[in-house]
Amino acid sequence: MVGLAKSGFAAARLARAKGAQVLVVDRRAETELGQLPQKLRESGVEVRSGGHPARLAEAADLLVISPGVPADTELLRAARVRGVPLWGEVELAARFCRGRIIGITGSNGKSTVTTMAGQILRGAGIPGGTGGNLDTPFCDLLAEDGADAVHAVELSSFQLETVDALQPDVAVIVNLSPDHLDRYGSYDDYARAKARLLEVQQPAGAAVLNSDDRDSARFHEAVRGRLHTFSTNREVEPGAFLRDDCLTLRTEYGEETLLRVDELPLPGEHNVANALAAALACRLAGCAPRAIVRGLRGYRSLPHRLESIAEVAGVRFYNDSKATNSASMLRALAAFAPGTVHLILGGQDKGTDWQSLAREIGRRAKRVLLVGNAAPAIHLALAGVTVTKDCRTVRQAVRTAFAGATPGDVVLLSPGCASFDQYRNFEERGEDFRNTVQALGLEESSDA
Repeated sequence: MVGLAKSGFAAARLARAKGAQVLVVDRRAETELGQLPQKLRESGVEVRSGGHPARLAEAADLLVISPGVPADTELLRAARVRGVPLWGEVELAARFCRGRIIGITGSNGKSTVTTMAGQILRGAGIPGGTGGNLDTPFCDLLAEDGADAVHAVELSSFQLETVDALQPDVAVIVNLSPDHLDRYGSYDDYARAKARLLEVQQPAGAAVLNSDDRDSARFHEAVRGRLHTFSTNREVEPGAFLRDDCLTLRTEYGEETLLRVDELPLPGEHNVANALAAALACRLAGCAPRAIVRGLRGYRSLPHRLESIAEVAGVRFYNDSKATNSASMLRALAAFAPGTVHLILGGQDKGTDWQSLAREIGRRAKRVLLVGNAAPAIHLALAGVTVTKDCRTVRQAVRTAFAGATPGDVVLLSPGCASFDQYRNFEERGEDFRNTVQALGLEESSDA
């Protein structure tokens, strides 16, 4: 096992439980790995910290690599020369999975679609797990496995690079937009990694694509299963669409009306699209319409994904820290009335062309509060288009936004950037936002 993060830990435990001799290596010092090494050693797994020596390829029958491990490390190059198989944690889990799989990927919204699908499935009484790239690794989902199980599995492009045995019964690509170009040589390379989800599918499987997303058209040639689409703009067949503001399915089961758009608990047209994708995937997996409606009505947003935090003095605060690319940020911004949003933007830039986004940001945002390393580049792009303020930190941005807001306005953290310049991850950034808003609310209450 190469890399002792959450997925590496889960893969090591599964491999050991299946009788393999397991060695885990990680570049970090053992003091940075917490309790994970000790827990693995107690189950008979050997753990070595401080590097990925290339000589390990000489004795390995298989390398299972964590998604964050660069593909060009010396150990992985040596393994390729020797012909040692390179799997990811998802590929390992797929080799032992007995249930059916709804595999979900995309640039934005895949976590929401995955958890929507999981809630629908479990509410329908169908066993299985919900996770993958989201929280619980696929290997750990096998605790809920069985012949009747249906697993809702979020899959990143990194994870899809190493799949082969994974054969999803339903394969969903929510959308496609530029992301992770610091890892991939080009946008085409990134798209090819996503397309792998469709290429490993069997003809009996169902593929679900976004008919409204222009860039998703490139996936059609990769489809091996039965193609279905979803659209918020027009009727599609077979697939899912809106008719008279109602979510509607048209599949092998016939045409079925589910619920009205205003019954969905999440704001934004992008969440209508997410609901259509989840509903269609679950119907193709055998869920009854009644269970789909119940699951969608009862769904609540995930933390850090356009999450409603509080209303303070008539100003609403939303945490969308998961928006780590510009496309996701624009979708969140479009969920609110133009001219009402104080947008907290910035962080660690991914090479985004902010100039091309300036007009749309200026049209929708009332003011932009800049944070992190990307602030100077964003300020230059937005100069003369909208009001900007360099706040450096999320905490300062929250307070500056609130000071300039009026009742009915929205303060939206949707950074469009990675978090690693100031935080360990987007979750920590979102929690900083939440804590600051809550402290602000307490101060306002005490002043009243």
